[in-house]
Amino acid sequence: MRQVSRSRSAGPAPFHPVIAAWFSARYGQPTPVQAEAWPRIAAGEHLLACAPTGSGKTLAAFLWALDRLLTGAWDGATLQVLYVSPLKALGTDVRRNLLAPLAELRTAFAAAGLAAPDPAVLTRTGDTPANERRRMLRRPPAILITTPESLNLLLTAESGRAMLRGVRTVILDEIHAVAGSKRGVHLMAAVEHLTHLAGEVQRLALSATVRPLDRVAELVGGWRVTDGEERRRPVAVVQPPGAKTYAL
Repeated sequence: MRQVSRSRSAGPAPFHPVIAAWFSARYGQPTPVQAEAWPRIAAGEHLLACAPTGSGKTLAAFLWALDRLLTGAWDGATLQVLYVSPLKALGTDVRRNLLAPLAELRTAFAAAGLAAPDPAVLTRTGDTPANERRRMLRRPPAILITTPESLNLLLTAESGRAMLRGVRTVILDEIHAVAGSKRGVHLMAAVEHLTHLAGEVQRLALSATVRPLDRVAELVGGWRVTDGEERRRPVAVVQPPGAKTYAL
């Protein structure tokens, strides 16, 4: 097989043609939140996306990273994407919902005669057996699904910090569940700690409903020192209009 081409297709974000074709065949047109979010994510902006359940927010947050991993633009042998949710029960669902598209995409690349990596997706929570935790420290996944508490534990150990040094994107799901609480403070403190290890990682926060948007965006962005002065990180807010529809 020849290597993946770096050419890009036109569209809401410069996805590889195979990925763009897969999405069109699988889902049709992007949802409003996807269409608004992808150009900003591809441009490296920090983002707060607020849209109803079932609107495709999770895929909106992940697909650009999958593009980068499958085309070899990012090194899938190191941890690149950190997904954090305050709800442990989401971890299994999110992992399953990532593995299926990844398998389909690798099949699509193979059908096009292109070689694509097989990025690992693992979950680390308080329920993860100790032997699995040790294994992922030795061989980090490309995508790690975790909780705020487990992230803080990783940051307290040198082996955990070493695994996190290559992170490029952190996805903060269900941000409304922690905004305004001590868990939210601990989570964002962990993200700030992460920036000291990995640099200015891209922050993507997701919520079905959260108010007020500007205050939550400020929480997500936090502060950074630029030219000796503390400034807020700009965070784009995506909240496409639209009413829920029901099929009876």
